[in-house]
Amino acid sequence: MKQIGDAATDAERAIEGVLAKMPAWAGEPIRYQPVSGGISNANWRVSVDGHEIDYFVKVPGRGTEMFIERNAANNASRRAHESGVGARVVDFLVDDGIEIFQFVEGYRASTNLDFMRPTVRMNALKGLKAFNDSPRLDLTKTIFDLIDEHLHQIAELDGYEPPDFAWLKAQYENARAAVSASGLDLVPCMNDTLAGNFMLGPDDEVMLVDFEYASNNDRAYELANWFGEMFFPRTVERELVEAYYGSCTPQIEARIAVMKALADLKWSSWAMVQERVSAIDFDFHKYGVWKHMRARTVMHHPDWPEWLRSL
Repeated sequence: MKQIGDAATDAERAIEGVLAKMPAWAGEPIRYQPVSGGISNANWRVSVDGHEIDYFVKVPGRGTEMFIERNAANNASRRAHESGVGARVVDFLVDDGIEIFQFVEGYRASTNLDFMRPTVRMNALKGLKAFNDSPRLDLTKTIFDLIDEHLHQIAELDGYEPPDFAWLKAQYENARAAVSASGLDLVPCMNDTLAGNFMLGPDDEVMLVDFEYASNNDRAYELANWFGEMFFPRTVERELVEAYYGSCTPQIEARIAVMKALADLKWSSWAMVQERVSAIDFDFHKYGVWKHMRARTVMHHPDWPEWLRSL
């Protein structure tokens, strides 16, 4: 770990500037080191002499203000902790949108392989459901709000659109009409359920992290987004749906299938915005093209029209 004053890169100088804004730490010897894994922000582990805990400091990435409302994200992080599924928020630098958490000792970021274990899957499901069942958040952004926002940004930034983008958008509008007609079950949703946002602890305990994209959204979207990230087989999905809802009906399965396509369209569009604005070293274009392919695969499925009718 480096000490304050040892910065040799722009990123290190930036985090030292952030740490200087913490009045409670003024004059204290501070050490820091990067935490790998994020593709939106710069993440750091910080140690302050004399403190019993370390801290996790999240510095917003360039351009993320286009789709992350930091006050809402901080409120969601606090809600997650209150629900027993998230890390404790220590401080929030409002002007900079910087969240500071208690560093979670004894936990590591999970991988998709971890979710091959039934205990991990079920503990993660319980964590998601606890957050979903908590009182509504201040921010409501449905999957349609999220996609519309990104489509507008792509147009403004002259971002990449695949050759069949008009067809994808037409299917999107068909899905919007079907879901809207059936009604939205709005609950607090994490909205970002990739494996790395589930921290794995002793005895396969699971903690949820990263609530930057959290909002009130359709309950089925939370599961669909997670299922899409995990690549669960149909048998596992049905097992999890039954554990979450109490039963697994054709209507719920149809809704999750449609929401999977919408999730992939959302993240493909997000990636094409990130390609234009982000300074993170990540192949957003490749990621976005892959997500377009997955959305396309679901929308071309022979059961797509029936799924829309079943909602």
